[in-house]
Amino acid sequence: MIRDYQSIAVAGTHGKTTTSSLIGYMLLKAGVDPTIIVGGEVDAWEGNARIGARGGYLVAEADESDGSLTKHYPNIGIVTNIELDHPDHYQTLDDVVKTFQIFETQCDILIGCLDCETVATQLTPSITYSLDSKKGADYTVKQLLSDHNGTTAQVWEKDKYLGEMRLTIPGNHNVSNALAAIAVGRKLGLEFSVIADALFTFEGAKRRFEQRGHCNGVTFIDDYAHHPSEIEATLSAARCKVDGNNISRVVAIFQPHRYSRTATFLKEFSVCFNYADLVVLTDIYSAGEVNRHNISGQDLAIAVQDNHHAQVIYEPSLKALNEALPSLLQPGDLVLFLGAGNLNQIIPQVISQYQAA
Repeated sequence: MIRDYQSIAVAGTHGKTTTSSLIGYMLLKAGVDPTIIVGGEVDAWEGNARIGARGGYLVAEADESDGSLTKHYPNIGIVTNIELDHPDHYQTLDDVVKTFQIFETQCDILIGCLDCETVATQLTPSITYSLDSKKGADYTVKQLLSDHNGTTAQVWEKDKYLGEMRLTIPGNHNVSNALAAIAVGRKLGLEFSVIADALFTFEGAKRRFEQRGHCNGVTFIDDYAHHPSEIEATLSAARCKVDGNNISRVVAIFQPHRYSRTATFLKEFSVCFNYADLVVLTDIYSAGEVNRHNISGQDLAIAVQDNHHAQVIYEPSLKALNEALPSLLQPGDLVLFLGAGNLNQIIPQVISQYQAA
């Protein structure tokens, strides 16, 4: 399909779904009829895909997890960042880099984030973006301000001030995702006012800091974060909401995903919850893996306890977790259900039980 359209492929270890969704939404707001294929559901097109005008623009999320990224030949490619992940497929960071380097050669134009050292040193993007105005990127921000209402920033295109960006989706990582969308929009000739309006009205994708409910002073969030870097970025965004909207405590509930990932990144997982006041961990969601590493969620709980100042609780099963949570929560909590497994399935039950408690 990519070869039959004016294609935009979004790649990177993190941020693919939000960035590709932002770009697709921006093109919709610009009056274009794009085809969009992303890894999460988006209310704007009521699903994870929409069919637009044949031969028009196609925005696709390009997945590196199994190496299939090398099969993409887009007009515009974006690389948000590169880290080691999917240890079931990649042994080293160099293995991951080689996949992205092949992808780079197959893009007519590559847009890359200079905030990722691996992108900056291992790829040669023709268009760059960065949150740090000192890095000399083509697109950057100044006067970046975040609070419980969202984020504002001045957007610069080299030495030209484009205007103000306003985002309601939280976190500096989403400012970076927005810069990637801005770079694409400007390359396609869109006025910044059109881009800025899309950024401000974009409500995010499902399971990306998605609010699932609010009752008795507690807000419940569903997020797909399952890699240490993603968890830290998501909890950092959550921390910005403390002291606003009557939020006083960040509660992280995490279901580890895959034995291989948990074992490979045990050290990184142990220190990625520092923005949370309370951490609750379950056993590992296997995703079909055999536990060759002889590791459990309890091992992770011990590691986090050893490296975290806050209270850490281990509830192995979702049933036990569901029963325990009502007594652990209190008004003012921002509760994040984190992980790529089936943890989010209990959110309606947890809300119901807490409401009845």
